[in-house]
Amino acid sequence: MPLALWALTLSAFAIGTTEFVIVGLIPTIAADLQVSLPSAGLLVSLYALGVAVGAPLLTALSGRMPRKTLLLSLMALFTLGNLVAWQAPGYQALIMARILTGLAHGVFFSIGSTIATGLVPREKAASAIAMMFSGLTVALVSGVPLGTWIGQLFGWQSTFLAVSLLGVVAFIGSLLLVPRHIARPAPATLASQFAVLAKPRLLLVYAMTALGYGGSFTAFTYLAPMLQQVSGFPAAAVSLVMLAYGLSVAVGNVWGGRLADRLGPVRALQIIFAGLAAVLLLLTLTAASKWLVVLTVLLWGAVAFGNVAGLQLYVVQQAERAAPQAVDVASGLNIAAFNVGIAFGAWAGGHIVASLGIMHTPWIGALIVLAAWLLTGWSGRLDRRAGHHPLARPASPVTAH
Repeated sequence: MPLALWALTLSAFAIGTTEFVIVGLIPTIAADLQVSLPSAGLLVSLYALGVAVGAPLLTALSGRMPRKTLLLSLMALFTLGNLVAWQAPGYQALIMARILTGLAHGVFFSIGSTIATGLVPREKAASAIAMMFSGLTVALVSGVPLGTWIGQLFGWQSTFLAVSLLGVVAFIGSLLLVPRHIARPAPATLASQFAVLAKPRLLLVYAMTALGYGGSFTAFTYLAPMLQQVSGFPAAAVSLVMLAYGLSVAVGNVWGGRLADRLGPVRALQIIFAGLAAVLLLLTLTAASKWLVVLTVLLWGAVAFGNVAGLQLYVVQQAERAAPQAVDVASGLNIAAFNVGIAFGAWAGGHIVASLGIMHTPWIGALIVLAAWLLTGWSGRLDRRAGHHPLARPASPVTAH
């Protein structure tokens, strides 16, 4: 693989770290800025909303920019957002920094696949995309626990400084390694994206994505304070639990992809959503025990992101039937739906913490995931009624978040 692809992977690692590391820092930020846990949780919601808005809107507006120029602009914006977070004098400034960084995130992953495929021969396109997106998985495995540990040891501001330094390295790598002339596909207009959103079967998949991740993040956003307040872990141990979660996610991604290949996306998603709902219900019972909660978090990681491949595969299948001229747009909007789910889950979890208490987030999150499970079953019935085979494979490559 070309060295330029490693620069893209490092960018994905930095972006994935800054998105999810906030979960481990919520208690620290809330205490330092003297805001409530739900207010700190909004930092997760607003970032995800920035991604969801930035992906379709800014991608369409920047469609005619040279790819390398756009990439460097995004990494500069990403670095600036993290530097603002590092120096944020208060809660409002930190919110603005998170939104700014989220906008850069959304566009980066919208154009990242086309840049990655432009760096390699056609027969290696899928491998190039997978390598770039592996930066997100590595971020969950190592970047998030390491960032959490840095924030607890040196202050949460230090985490954003460390991520901004990663952004600088990624910027320099892209500047030196990414070629100036990269083939640019026809820009996805806002009209084409709205046309996709008019397709009921695609909206059904987007709802499955949003509810599946929304239910998980209703509880996951407040995992760190739960581990400290309910399980009795010291703050320094939270990063180790996050490491266990990240390692489990890496396994779950592989397992979920193989399950979708073997059973088809609908059946695989039903199994994974059912498992995720069960784990969230189990967390309600095990949170008070240190050992049992760690085992539950390991199970949680195995199913929390195991649906990535199935959801992306399924949305591509539906798009090839309902909107064959806009398969890439439909796939990109599913990533936006993923972030809408994160934003909704963090927001809902904050209201639950404020009104009912932190230990009500897991079982309510399980009910939200069950709604995704019901929609998956309904969509599968619609497929059978239309005569679609569950193991039909799309012609387009499938990418992760």
